[in-house]
Amino acid sequence: MPADYSGDESHLISIALILNVLIVGIAPVDCVQVFSLHGLIPQLACSLMPICEVFGSCVPDVSWKLPTGDEISAHAVFSNAFAVLLKLWRFNHPPLEHGVGDVPTVGSQLTPEYLLLVRNSYLPSSGIVLNDQTKRRLSEVAASSSPHPVFLDSFPKLKCWYRQHQKCIASALSGLVEGTPVHQTVNLLLTMMFRKMNRGSQSVTTINSGSSSSSGPGNDDSSLRPNLPSWEILEAVPFAVDAALTACAHGRLYPRELATGLKNLADFLPACLATIVSYFSAEVSRGVWKPAFMNGTDWPSPAANLSNVEDKIKKILAATGVDIPSLAAGESSPAATLPLPLAAFASLTITYKIDKTSERFLNLAGPALESLAAGCPWPCMPIVASLWTQKAKRWFDFLVFSASRTVFLHSNDAVFQLLKSCFAATLSGASISSNGGVGALLGHGFGSHFCGGISPVAPGILYLRVYHSIRDIEFITEEIISLMMHSVTQVACTGLPKERLGKLKRTRNGLQCGQVSLAAAMTRVKLAASLGASLVCLSGGLGLVQLLFKETLPSWFISSYRSEQGEEDGGSLGGMVAMLRGYALAYFAVLCGAFAWGIGNSCLASKRRPKVLRAHMEFLASALDGKISLGCDSATWKSYVSGFVSLMVGCTPPWVLDLEPDVLIRLSKGLRQWNEEELALALLGSGGVNTMGTAAELISEMQ
Repeated sequence: MPADYSGDESHLISIALILNVLIVGIAPVDCVQVFSLHGLIPQLACSLMPICEVFGSCVPDVSWKLPTGDEISAHAVFSNAFAVLLKLWRFNHPPLEHGVGDVPTVGSQLTPEYLLLVRNSYLPSSGIVLNDQTKRRLSEVAASSSPHPVFLDSFPKLKCWYRQHQKCIASALSGLVEGTPVHQTVNLLLTMMFRKMNRGSQSVTTINSGSSSSSGPGNDDSSLRPNLPSWEILEAVPFAVDAALTACAHGRLYPRELATGLKNLADFLPACLATIVSYFSAEVSRGVWKPAFMNGTDWPSPAANLSNVEDKIKKILAATGVDIPSLAAGESSPAATLPLPLAAFASLTITYKIDKTSERFLNLAGPALESLAAGCPWPCMPIVASLWTQKAKRWFDFLVFSASRTVFLHSNDAVFQLLKSCFAATLSGASISSNGGVGALLGHGFGSHFCGGISPVAPGILYLRVYHSIRDIEFITEEIISLMMHSVTQVACTGLPKERLGKLKRTRNGLQCGQVSLAAAMTRVKLAASLGASLVCLSGGLGLVQLLFKETLPSWFISSYRSEQGEEDGGSLGGMVAMLRGYALAYFAVLCGAFAWGIGNSCLASKRRPKVLRAHMEFLASALDGKISLGCDSATWKSYVSGFVSLMVGCTPPWVLDLEPDVLIRLSKGLRQWNEEELALALLGSGGVNTMGTAAELISEMQ
């Protein structure tokens, strides 16, 4: 029993039995959604951990009677609670290999430790003043279970499994010593998994790998099932699965027998699916296994449905202009292949029936299979989708849409094309003033029931489904800035939709620019900046915004951009284009900062704002002082500085108080050199007491 848990064991058992009835009646995914709506995910995780710790330490012949009259074993209670706990953090996703700036991404924080830290922060003893009513309610809920902080060390069995899970992902499986209890458990599991295997006249199961071996009778005796606690079984599962996969790779085990053995293991203890997933995810990323040929003989074949899946993917991506490689296997191309661990896991999942009994297993294995296939090279996900659509035709639309997303996970060019489509759809909307182009960006969602079949999906919807899986997110900011600059050129030169711009470029007098009012142009420029800021914050959050201010924007201004701009503008309205580009960047930067840090000082992220903002404003002041040589157009630089300062003074005045007085004074001097006395005075006035003297001097000079 965890030392930090307040309550006796009988009370814990009662809670577990009630929770189990809830879980059996509600699918785990629905259960998690219900709790997430009320912000109770951290508290739910803290409540599930002692249940997993206690019931995972019980042998399976310990059972309790439910109010319905049915009996439930310790294994069943543990598996149900463990499945919900795993849903609370993305255990089936490999660790994010990229980090942005000095702040970890959100995905890397979704761990058991992080959930407990969030829960502990709501306790009254944490010292955090909770002014929000919702947070006070969460504090009461957290204190009701245990008034003291709870840490992962309070659950040694769970911690041990979690460390093994991390170790399995980080490095190749090792450490099994012959004769140890774990080795004996591995032998028991292998005997149970392959008890029905029969080769020729032999009725024995013999699987040898570099780490373990097993031999036992081939009967269906329930005595073959290990009478061990769940935690001890989970510790041995990776080694048993490794032995089975190795035997299949060396031809000592047929693929169908491998799938049957894995299902026997998962049926015995459904919680084993989590360890199977983590093992297969790690092995796929290592790339040491030979491919499995999905030819319909050894492994199931996707050929019956693969061409149909390809056609539907192309239709979904039609609005983005992204091309996909052909999936069909011709005479000169090999049959469809999958990495061996992925083929084994896909074969395991399709052995389950689509019914209520298997729903709990599929809710855990389904997202894991999608994540595993999406992380493999193209076209692994379409192949998996083809296999599953043969089994569950009603899931066709969902599986095909999931397969279409993986195009963007392996190609930065495809991501750029998708971003380009987002800008084009937003800025070419029929009525910017009425809906801001959002209708064209997001369309009508996704579904085949709108037009009698799968229809092209709006680029915004596609990006919302793929951004969290993009590995190289640092390049996104630069591409978004590039697309914004291109959009500004179109706005300044035509004020017309994209299709009419092409016609104007082909006139005999060169590029013809219509009479575009500055107000109308600024409306569209702000729209492009708003979209760009939304995409940056959505893609990388706080870390990417900090990188924007510290590195991306300074590098953009320092690098030479003048010649490219001149070629693009053809000499027409070059000054207006340069000016609008600066204003677009100013709106873009301020919106990114507001989304990430907030305007005031109430949110936790605002504590990171002063350091980043001071560095950026020091860059601006140094450039105004002539200490930094700029490569961008002078009109772009002037409009950016004046636009950024104006927005900061007028919309985010708390930001000004984060800056050093010396920097404010230097900025005001630079603005005065551009005849921006009023803006310089407003900046000094917002700087507080330390800049009042300089502000007074400026007022006297203006008079």
